[in-house]
Amino acid sequence: MPVRHLIRRWRRTLALLAAAFCLTPAHPAPAVNRPPPLVLDHDFADPDIVRDGGVFHAYATNSGGRHVQHATSRDLRHWTLDDSDVLPTLGAWAVPRPDLVWAPEVFDHGGGFTMQYTARDRAGDRQCIGVARSASPDGPFRPVGDVPLICPAQEGGAIDASTFTEGGRRYILWKNDGNCCHLGKDTWLHLQPTSWDGTRVTGEPIRLIRQDQPWENHLVEAPTLVKRAGHYVLLYSANAYDGSAYATGYAVSRSLAGPYAKAPRPLMTTSSFSGAVRGPGGQDVVTGPDGRDRIVFHGWKGAGRALHMADLGWADGCPVVRGSKVLYQAESAHLHSAAVRDAPEASDGRAVGHIDDPDSRVEFRVFAASAGSHRLSVRFANGSLDTAGAPAAATHRLSVNGTDAGAVHYPHTSWGTWRSADRTVTLKTGWNTIALSKGSLFAELDHIEVG
Repeated sequence: MPVRHLIRRWRRTLALLAAAFCLTPAHPAPAVNRPPPLVLDHDFADPDIVRDGGVFHAYATNSGGRHVQHATSRDLRHWTLDDSDVLPTLGAWAVPRPDLVWAPEVFDHGGGFTMQYTARDRAGDRQCIGVARSASPDGPFRPVGDVPLICPAQEGGAIDASTFTEGGRRYILWKNDGNCCHLGKDTWLHLQPTSWDGTRVTGEPIRLIRQDQPWENHLVEAPTLVKRAGHYVLLYSANAYDGSAYATGYAVSRSLAGPYAKAPRPLMTTSSFSGAVRGPGGQDVVTGPDGRDRIVFHGWKGAGRALHMADLGWADGCPVVRGSKVLYQAESAHLHSAAVRDAPEASDGRAVGHIDDPDSRVEFRVFAASAGSHRLSVRFANGSLDTAGAPAAATHRLSVNGTDAGAVHYPHTSWGTWRSADRTVTLKTGWNTIALSKGSLFAELDHIEVG
């Protein structure tokens, strides 16, 4: 078989693996769109958080003349910004320009704290990763070594360090900056072993993923690796950082070194937050005071990137973010007395119709990162006519976890013309069942979204 056919088959296999692992994302109450909380209204891009005792320490890309920003909190919601620069001096290898210092990563190695940061290498004129250490998370961090930790100049340099530990070993994740400097190279996210304090690499890098999805455009970056429910989950950002197209995706693997299968859709986008956050990216995962995971990330606000936080759940090991809509195709739902048909105008080329009998029902299994009110958006088509032959509205009955929740109302659209109807539903943490069943007249279903 030709190599190109093997590659295509392998990519299809990865896509199927991702789909198998993860989500394919009275008068009704008005739908609510609960945006993720803005927890620090300040330019605080590429956040990284480490906990020391009862205090959370956040670090971010340069701003206001500081190489690295620092803020503290006890609850992840209320933050105090540090006026000082916790990295007052760069390594001797770096160009002394605060505006070229990016994406710090800080961790406790048991004998103090290590910071891995991105700065401009004097020798190669590329962004590269350096190291600094401090006895305290409050700093000051002092540079270690006279050369960068990682600096593949021929591949565009290295940026966006993050750390992962398992089995008593530490690894650094990083991106080769192949999209910089008109190089036109691929951008790969790498995994590389280091010493426990992160000041030396101890093995060769392994390539994990590169840009290959339309939404990623010309780059992937900002890796964050966690392990949940037996899955290695690699979160990353992609597309141009300076606009609404910037977004966060993820890939999953059963093995640390891969292969990693990308999810079929991004995890967080401007659209998935209904415009409430613009260009969500630069993410980190942190466990809150209550022992539950949160995702922190930046989004554009004016000329800066402010800090947001959202509840983070794991649907069989795959991430779900509170407030970021997840799409569930109707043809993948459990159907009773209903049928799938080809529908070229529908989002996946198929839809569910014949929801015509008293016992007709379409049941969706959906996941909520946390309990409470969630926005439900139903994409439908309604070509019903009343007894006089005039266009007429239709409904489906709605139930949530077996409890009647009223009706979803569908204005007339004509068959094959798809629109969305929104509702608010109350979900429990974890898996829930949303069912749409025969109501008045007739409507077909394309998909639902839950945010």
